[in-house]
Amino acid sequence: MKQRMEFIKLEPALHRWLLAQLKHAPATLSGAAELHEAMFDLQEGHVSSLMMELLPADTPAIVPEERLVCGPLTMYPNSHRVLKEGAELLLTPKEFDILLLLMQKPGQVFTKEQIYQAVWGDSYYMDESNIMAFIHKLRRKIEPNSDAPVHLLTVWGVGYRLVDGP
Repeated sequence: MKQRMEFIKLEPALHRWLLAQLKHAPATLSGAAELHEAMFDLQEGHVSSLMMELLPADTPAIVPEERLVCGPLTMYPNSHRVLKEGAELLLTPKEFDILLLLMQKPGQVFTKEQIYQAVWGDSYYMDESNIMAFIHKLRRKIEPNSDAPVHLLTVWGVGYRLVDGP
């Protein structure tokens, strides 16, 4: 099936207005971020033209994946991905589960028992070294300096909490 294509020239003022609108578009508006990026590339001269296609009205909306953000970390629980300042971290499944628990409620203090029960699903056997070892490994991956943590903090005598930083 042949489709007719149109070419229009975009005035700079309209282009700036569209960029501003797209920059503040709700995250649930599928495609807005991609269009903003493409229009920015047009403005910067990385591309000279854009081609768009309007999907049929009955096309199901793409629901963006849940995203958790705390400090330099961005977690996508459904795809099991964690980014630190845009770079993907390689976490073991248990490291991921501990970090997920902490990122779901940043600032909340979790005892070692709560972490153990949430991640392992077993009764806590007072094996503090197991949790401490995982926290140490996580700090090496997420902290700028694991010896002086600013995100994954110890609350002495209580447990651990994740914060945005100093």
